[in-house]
Amino acid sequence: MRLTELEVQLLGKAGDSPLGCDQFVFAVSDGMGGALAGEYASRIAIDKITRLLPLWRAIPVSDRALKLPLLLTGLFNDIHRALCYLGASYEECRGMETTLSLGLFVDERLFFAHIGDSRIYHLQGQTGEFRQLSEDDTHVGWLLRNRHINEREARTHPRRHALQKALGGNNQFVSPQVGAVACAEGDRFLFSTDGVSEELYDRDIAELLRRAPHSMETTAESIVREVLERGARDNSTAVVVDWAGPAETDGPQTSAIKS
Repeated sequence: MRLTELEVQLLGKAGDSPLGCDQFVFAVSDGMGGALAGEYASRIAIDKITRLLPLWRAIPVSDRALKLPLLLTGLFNDIHRALCYLGASYEECRGMETTLSLGLFVDERLFFAHIGDSRIYHLQGQTGEFRQLSEDDTHVGWLLRNRHINEREARTHPRRHALQKALGGNNQFVSPQVGAVACAEGDRFLFSTDGVSEELYDRDIAELLRRAPHSMETTAESIVREVLERGARDNSTAVVVDWAGPAETDGPQTSAIKS
């Protein structure tokens, strides 16, 4: 999404745009719940983003580093309350919940917020360092972060899909992970659902992000194609954002694909 002075504009499947005075938001949301409740939950999350996130423009430039994380936390709490209210009010919405991994590009930085097991990755263009910015809100994710198990064991663990935190559902409180990283020329970011990480190891994702896409295929398409070729046991969404240069000249170039 592009945030302008007047409106929120949805971006296309692929493209590039100078940053100028506009800012950009990218997010993946993976809903869960019976019937169509999960899909409805993720749509509510995205709708709330378009309604509430433009409020950041009222924050003075000098206060953004401090107040943007608070704004993102408030946004996640608003989404959570809305999902809980609907779940309690309508039988068909009972228990619905969603993950949400969101990034706001402002002042040559990525401010991000996350809850659930969707992921945000960062590939640094200058150093080649690759890391997962988000932390999986699962017990298996905790075991992996604390090196009690390795990545191969995590991928086959029987409770790897059991979420400890999500928006909505039976969660009384939410405490999203929030943070910020500087953007440099050549940096590449991936926002993806767990359907991608279910099939691809981190080393596979890093290799695909470093590799130039084939023909007219975008990097996001190449990632999802690889997931499909490996079996695709879950819905898979990939959004790739390239930081092309300084804010005054260029901005993010994006590609997104869902299977």
